Amino acid sequence: MSKAAQFLALDLGAESGRGVVGSLDNGKLSLQEFHRFPNGPVILPDGMHWDILGIFRELKAAIGAASQSGADIQGIGIDTWGVDFGLLGKGDRLLENPYHYRDARTAGMIDEACRRVPRAEIFGQTGIQFIELNTVFQLMAMVVQESPTLKIAERLLLTPDLLNFWFTGNKVSEFSIATTSQCYNPLTGDWAFDMLERLGIPTGIFGEIVQPGTIIGSLLPTITDELGVGSIPVIAPGCHDTASAVAGVPAKGDDYAYLSSGTWSLMGVEITEPIVNEDALANNITNEGGVCGTFRFLKNIMGLWLVQESRRTWQRLGEDLSYDDITALAEAAPAFQSFVQPDAASFLRPGDMPRRIQEFCCSTGQAVPQDKGAIVRCALESLALRYRWVMERLEQITGRRRSVVHIVGGGSQNALLCQFTADALGRPVHAGPVEATAIGNILMQALALGHISSLEEGREIVRNSFDVITYEPQNTDAWEEAYPRFLAATEKGETFA
Repeated sequence: MSKAAQFLALDLGAESGRGVVGSLDNGKLSLQEFHRFPNGPVILPDGMHWDILGIFRELKAAIGAASQSGADIQGIGIDTWGVDFGLLGKGDRLLENPYHYRDARTAGMIDEACRRVPRAEIFGQTGIQFIELNTVFQLMAMVVQESPTLKIAERLLLTPDLLNFWFTGNKVSEFSIATTSQCYNPLTGDWAFDMLERLGIPTGIFGEIVQPGTIIGSLLPTITDELGVGSIPVIAPGCHDTASAVAGVPAKGDDYAYLSSGTWSLMGVEITEPIVNEDALANNITNEGGVCGTFRFLKNIMGLWLVQESRRTWQRLGEDLSYDDITALAEAAPAFQSFVQPDAASFLRPGDMPRRIQEFCCSTGQAVPQDKGAIVRCALESLALRYRWVMERLEQITGRRRSVVHIVGGGSQNALLCQFTADALGRPVHAGPVEATAIGNILMQALALGHISSLEEGREIVRNSFDVITYEPQNTDAWEEAYPRFLAATEKGETFA
């Protein structure tokens, strides 16, 4: 029997990071987590930042822990959230701690950018959904504020690109993460230089773009000496975590939609060419880069952030409820009492989420949820109905109905939300695997090194290796009745996306 091929996925999310070793053997993939650490924003006087040096330290610890376990690591791949970046100056020194995408400096920057370049032209050159947290609007804020950092910057590297540089010494921008910036032009296959120049953003800071599956380089000698490991290749998976998650969807064929569910919900379909037209612009749907020559035609939705931030609020008040506790309270609460627009701009920033949900219901003339169960049920039902709204737009624009939805990521463990989604959409939902992001990361490493021959082969391995739970639609008449009420309650008001 051949020895298993082992790969390390460094999977970095907005709440935590971890190192996961995938062992590929005889057409089956198994996972083992070796290191996990909390991640989150650091509030400084000038705004909300990431502790990027602490993140780098923890990723090195993950490599060390995996190696010390005896795993024979053949490749390392990093995936992270999108849009955030570091700026390098002379000598490739990091000029400041990267800002967090929820920092308030981007407020009003979409309007400012569209004063300089019309909205339709920005979309025409990028194909990307307008969200004020996007890289282009972070850079717009720096232009408006006449940032001295931007003036002396020599290179922009998005978060996984920066970490890859620190591990290998090679500065490249991976395709899937580059597209999240709204600085990339999918029609030319390069940065959107014309738009950037007209916005006043220096174009010299943007560098070479490489595809998922590229071997970026090997661990630097300083890293191997520090960790006591060999010269392991660092491979670009889909460096955007959603690109890796979609690569790990256990789909067969193309008659499906995916929902990568966690802090954010990203709902979409895989396509081979970007869709950049008036309908996509009108519905603010995005074309983000995927793996193996694909694009992800999707909509960013606020996701379980509504529940996570509510839980943090209750924790600050001394009530430390688990997610299972919160979900049980929601399940017991009465159905369809009130709805929120999950993508309302008022929900984007950290803060007292239960109060904001109550205020939304009050301002729209609905019953105001009073207890925790009612608040969370309102959030979950509203999310499921928002998924239906997005699915209708995806199918209308692509001209195809999708018969099944695959939910992957942490949200696939929320049985209540999965059932609500099947009910609201009126079609089966296949939930799992939870670890789709790490799985997709590992598959792309295996593909780069020749251990599998295609993404289709990789997805067959996923189907053979991990359990999936199917949720069939139930009580669809009640959800049909609720949908117009949801639309009426949420059609007004500014959305973040």
